[in-house]
Amino acid sequence: MKKIFLAIMLTGLFCSFVNAQQVPAGTQVKISTSMGDIKIVLYDQTPQHRDNFIKLVNEKYFDGTLFHRVITNFMIQGGDPDSRNAAQGAMLGAGGPDYTIPMEYVPAYYHKKGALAAAREADNVNPLKASSGCQFYIVTGRLYTEKEVAAIEKRKGITYTEEQKSTYLTMGGAASLDKDYTVFGEVIEGMDVVEQISKVARDESDRPVQDIQMTVTIIK
Repeated sequence: MKKIFLAIMLTGLFCSFVNAQQVPAGTQVKISTSMGDIKIVLYDQTPQHRDNFIKLVNEKYFDGTLFHRVITNFMIQGGDPDSRNAAQGAMLGAGGPDYTIPMEYVPAYYHKKGALAAAREADNVNPLKASSGCQFYIVTGRLYTEKEVAAIEKRKGITYTEEQKSTYLTMGGAASLDKDYTVFGEVIEGMDVVEQISKVARDESDRPVQDIQMTVTIIK
């Protein structure tokens, strides 16, 4: 009962935090799933990722694909075209178009709870940290301590603003990914749906046991 109350309280805090902030300018899209809708805004300051995402949405590229990898207190990942109608147990995560997108690192955009970011191949085959042409993830994350945030700043050469530090301490995120992946949007409604998806039963590859399909549309 305490865990349920805490989850409700944290979701309420997130909603209050979003409402207290000005929603960034940018194209808004809706990800519809059987578990509910997620509304996100794409940042204008990451134009190559924004334009590519809009292009794929208009082509209905994502429709019928799955959230194929979910990890509680970390993130949910989708966008792999190979996940459409994939058999149970099939290995997913390698599909996509024959292009990547150059990294667009903007220090103001970080892996806070609700951040939308681009997945990519590992550094050993992708030293320039280019993004996948289609796969993305939404951060659920965890809370950080001041000591952990300071250690990440030192290790990665990042200088967080006081607001960013406070967000990691009070709302959470995935700070360990900062400066390594492109953050190009954020959730503005439906974070409770993201949290629900992140907690579903999954197999040894972190694929949900019950498929969670998506349909993505431009709404503004």
